[in-house]
Amino acid sequence: MPSLLPGETLSFTSTDIIITTSNDVPGHRVVKVLGVALGITVRSRGLGGNLLASLRSLVGGEIKEYTEMSEQARIQAIQRMVEHAKSMGANAVIAFRLDSNEIGETMDEIIAYGTAVVVEPTA
Repeated sequence: MPSLLPGETLSFTSTDIIITTSNDVPGHRVVKVLGVALGITVRSRGLGGNLLASLRSLVGGEIKEYTEMSEQARIQAIQRMVEHAKSMGANAVIAFRLDSNEIGETMDEIIAYGTAVVVEPTA
């Protein structure tokens, strides 16, 4: 999944909701604000991954095991946020953000959040 810039829109499939980092959806108007939609996941870097990553860090460069883990965690957090927003009755999430925190030395928490809204196309 590519990084989003302010104003860019991400949609998983045509049946999913609109996700945007901006505070509005071009060509639509917000008709109802439902509240904050959240998606959280915590991932552990396993012993094998840590050992392999440690060896890779000796020579430098990208540590693919961590990159893949981070990518999977972001996608899962976003999917959970989408599920939460849909359960609230939203068809869009505006002001979308991702955050991450390290828990201890082996775990990462990824949080996807935004404002769940109902939008409709402008005439």
